Amino acid sequence: MSPSRIPTRRTSLAVAVTVALATASLAPLSAEAAPAPYAAGLSAAQAGELAQRIGVELPAGTAGSYYDAAAHKLVVNVLDRATADAVTAAGAEARTVTRSTAELAAARATLNAEAAVPGTAWAVDPRSNKVVVTVDSTVRGERLAKLEKVVAGLGDRVTVKRTAGKIRPLIAGGDAIWGSGVRCSLGFNVTKGGKPYFLTAGHCGNASSTWSASQGGSRIGSNETASFPGHDYALVRYTSSTAHPSAVDLYDGSAQNITRAGEATVGEQVRRSGSTTQVHDGQVTALDVTVNYEEGQVDGLIGTTVCAEPGDSGGALFDGDTALGLTSGGSGDCSSGGETFFQPVPAALQAVGAQLP
Repeated sequence: MSPSRIPTRRTSLAVAVTVALATASLAPLSAEAAPAPYAAGLSAAQAGELAQRIGVELPAGTAGSYYDAAAHKLVVNVLDRATADAVTAAGAEARTVTRSTAELAAARATLNAEAAVPGTAWAVDPRSNKVVVTVDSTVRGERLAKLEKVVAGLGDRVTVKRTAGKIRPLIAGGDAIWGSGVRCSLGFNVTKGGKPYFLTAGHCGNASSTWSASQGGSRIGSNETASFPGHDYALVRYTSSTAHPSAVDLYDGSAQNITRAGEATVGEQVRRSGSTTQVHDGQVTALDVTVNYEEGQVDGLIGTTVCAEPGDSGGALFDGDTALGLTSGGSGDCSSGGETFFQPVPAALQAVGAQLP
């Protein structure tokens, strides 16, 4: 597969989510607003846009949200009746919870300071209104005892989930985009200053400074920047000035055109394309995930139920024509199942000053 076939997005970050909600579902956000039935029939993109607006306008009274894909509605956690009324009037379903965003953020801060051992990850789960800590099979002995002590001190704000696999960056030797003894997957074609580039994972950029379309082939691009750990993105400049299409390879002879980048929403159904396992589906389970790889901590990732394997690193996470993420790492595989984490595309584009062609 030629890297020129793999996608990106056309819109700037300022208009990352461009689907407009119906006027009826955008009633004024106000404690005095008259309650109205929540809006059904929302797409994931519409729900994500509404969630961002509610989060900005009602930060103190809300505690996260998620998209109910079966009912096509946005569910927003609230702490009081006034906020519930405003959320309902805006077109979402209000759900009363007991833990505030500040409480859960404090729990995460404690985990970051006292329990950041390799093989762990954590994020706020809006459905349970708790911080979920994922622990892989390598965490044992003193590391496990340290983690368990911190978790016990946080009480019912935190719950622990064990995974049989190992949480690691998904890099390997193979084909697709080839570096110096490693292979990864191209994520999205982008432009910067009118020149063609592509995005891939930062840990791939750390492993190799140049890339080819086949093992031992001629160079197609060189790294301009790479960020890992901390974040997980790399920007690679094509050696040729030829423009590359904004489309994701679906490995069935067709491609998904990409027209924009957007923020993922918890509950959103998504797809991933990568050079090892090709195309797989899943659901977004968490945002702003902290993952502790052996190489260091990475923050702000998207958590999903999509499987992936070594070599899929850097590949595209998308929903229809919207670019969402770059494959970072995870645990499990596509035979037994697993979970995968993704670097959000909007944040990567903003950091490197690029945009979709």
